[in-house]
Amino acid sequence: MAATLEKPATAAARVTIPVGGMTCAACQASVQRALSKEPGVLDASVNLMTESAAVTFDPAVTTSAALVGAIQRSGYEAALPSPSRDAFAEQEARERDQAREYEALRRKAIVSGIIGVAAMLVSMPMMRGAGHGGALSWALLAVTIFVMAWAGRHFYVRGWKGIRRRSPDMNTLIAIGTGAAFLYSATATVAPGLFLRHGLMPDVYYEAVIIIIALILAGNTLEARAKRNTTSALRALASLQPTTARLERGASDVDVPVDQVRRGDIVLVRPGERIPVDGEIITGESAIDESMITGEWMPVSKRAGDRVTGGTINRSGAFRYRATTLGADSVLARIVRVMREAQASRAPVQALADRISAIFVPTVLAISAVTFAIWMLVGGEASLAHALAASVSVLIIACPCAMGLAVPTAVMVATGRGAQMGVLIKGGEALQRAGEVTLVALDKTGTVTEGRPTVTDIIPVSGDHDAAEMLRLAAAVESVSEHPLAEAIVRHATERGIVVERPDAFDARPGRGVRATTGGRSVGIGNEAFMRELRIDVAPLGAELARVAEAGKTPVLMAIDGTLAGLMAIADPLRPSAVETVRALRRRGLEVVLITGDHERTARAIAREAGIDRVVAGVSPEGKVTEVERLRASGHVVAMVGDGINDAPALASADVGIAIGTGTDIALEAADVALMRGDPRAVVDAIDLSRRTMRTMRQNLFWAFVYNVIGIPIAAGVLYPAFGLLLNPIVASAAMAFSSVSVVTNSLRLRA
Repeated sequence: MAATLEKPATAAARVTIPVGGMTCAACQASVQRALSKEPGVLDASVNLMTESAAVTFDPAVTTSAALVGAIQRSGYEAALPSPSRDAFAEQEARERDQAREYEALRRKAIVSGIIGVAAMLVSMPMMRGAGHGGALSWALLAVTIFVMAWAGRHFYVRGWKGIRRRSPDMNTLIAIGTGAAFLYSATATVAPGLFLRHGLMPDVYYEAVIIIIALILAGNTLEARAKRNTTSALRALASLQPTTARLERGASDVDVPVDQVRRGDIVLVRPGERIPVDGEIITGESAIDESMITGEWMPVSKRAGDRVTGGTINRSGAFRYRATTLGADSVLARIVRVMREAQASRAPVQALADRISAIFVPTVLAISAVTFAIWMLVGGEASLAHALAASVSVLIIACPCAMGLAVPTAVMVATGRGAQMGVLIKGGEALQRAGEVTLVALDKTGTVTEGRPTVTDIIPVSGDHDAAEMLRLAAAVESVSEHPLAEAIVRHATERGIVVERPDAFDARPGRGVRATTGGRSVGIGNEAFMRELRIDVAPLGAELARVAEAGKTPVLMAIDGTLAGLMAIADPLRPSAVETVRALRRRGLEVVLITGDHERTARAIAREAGIDRVVAGVSPEGKVTEVERLRASGHVVAMVGDGINDAPALASADVGIAIGTGTDIALEAADVALMRGDPRAVVDAIDLSRRTMRTMRQNLFWAFVYNVIGIPIAAGVLYPAFGLLLNPIVASAAMAFSSVSVVTNSLRLRA
């Protein structure tokens, strides 16, 4: 199994370690306890579905090798991760492991089932009292040993390890249950006289042992297939990576493996081909299908200067582009990596299942022992047979697989479904918190508005500077800025044939403005607060500021060589889906607030158009953080939605940070949820998906617990006095398998 190893920006290190041998919630809890006790471990998240442990630790105290050793000492398989594998190689290795596991379980289940049915047919004469200790009994003993040693060997090996490390699990219950039935039957075969001397028939339960193993393996097989279905979205994403790329090499074109593409290479793409790596178009134009990454089915028009993403499909024209981000840094690789980490994470609600799992298996063993003792006392002539059947049924039916699968299956399916919708959810905790949100705070530029503003007016304050000079200097200063308003100014200048120069010096003040030197002139561009910081009097433009703001436009003030030069009015149209998004959020009982660094009049004009009543305007990035914290302090669970550098602190401080995918890398990294398309309706999709997932988790946990609460007493025989009903161990094993499969199947409904 593949693994990843990486270090976050903090002093802590993070490692994802593949763990083998986990089969139930008790196994998961055992590994969790072993890692949590290790010195230097800051956080450990063990996931049964992904068979991995994600650990955050202090590298000054412990190492990844020590963590692997802790897992191995707890009785499970682990190995140091391979840093040479990228996200695609990891997923391929995981797919191979899952396929091998499924085929092995399927083969064993089929063979065991066939032998079990044959054993049942052969056992019928013995059930009628004939053949005890004869050739049939010895033949059944031989085939049962074969099934236990081949198909069921891992149950006994792992069950014994659980006993040795004093951490019994599902395998322990199966091993003790089937082992007890086998030993009873073997004794009856080898020494039937022991039973006859005490007036007991030397009955054997070989067919029960074989069929129990077959049914449990069948359940494991169905579970393994369902687990593969939970990662179908991740598998589809990983498969988007093309294997070759066509590069321009002098006068000829050559096809090379995609891992040989280097930054700066010129890549050629023809209609219908999948784009091999990320890059920027040089010549040509086309319509690109980005649906697998953004969830949007409509192709996106691209031309020279636009970025393209590896894995997307070129639908129409041919074009040439320059390769930029490659390998692990590519958009697709980052999405795959984030999804893998998200699927390996734990939702907080998982803690409930963990606490129960810690005491569950020892409690079941105790109940089984008490059941055996009571039946021996009150069972009458058939006391031993009833005691054996009831105690074995308790052990088999109480298998804690369903509890271990209840939460992680839902997380895996939900994160996969989210990716298909263009909603990248970074873990189980973010998934759970998104469903608890009571207030959504929206940034304006790039979130509620298009984020592609246009310069509508250039208003000089006097005759000292004309509009052309203001635009030329402003474009030079803003040419190195990533802000949407800066892009509008540069684009406006370019469209008018102005050659945009680069500034000699540049200083950005997020949320306020920029200052630079260009062509020997000192230029400052920003809002009123920034002008005050530069000691520039904006009073001469008071009337124009009011007019521009009332029109819903953003006034950008400009100072040249320490004096006020004028303003540029920039209009950023409302996104077509903004009004629908606000209405949808309100229908779900959520409050909506617009938080922006823009002028209050402009902000209120946009808010009125979008249908938002509450507006917090003119705030700096620090002010956005303060407002988010104030909303949280008032009792709200706050989701902050933004797209720029100035939104990153607020995204990080909110209960749930949601970044619009058209925004900056910094905003995407700071967020808990990344929307891979620039449509605020995806915020509603994320919240709806979270709420559905939480309902599914609670359903899974409820039925997993109720199944055991009802099943264990029935298996123990509480219905026997009133109805003469005693659960057959074979029926118990079928019920156990059904409980695990039902939990996974319920989670798979999230894909719809």
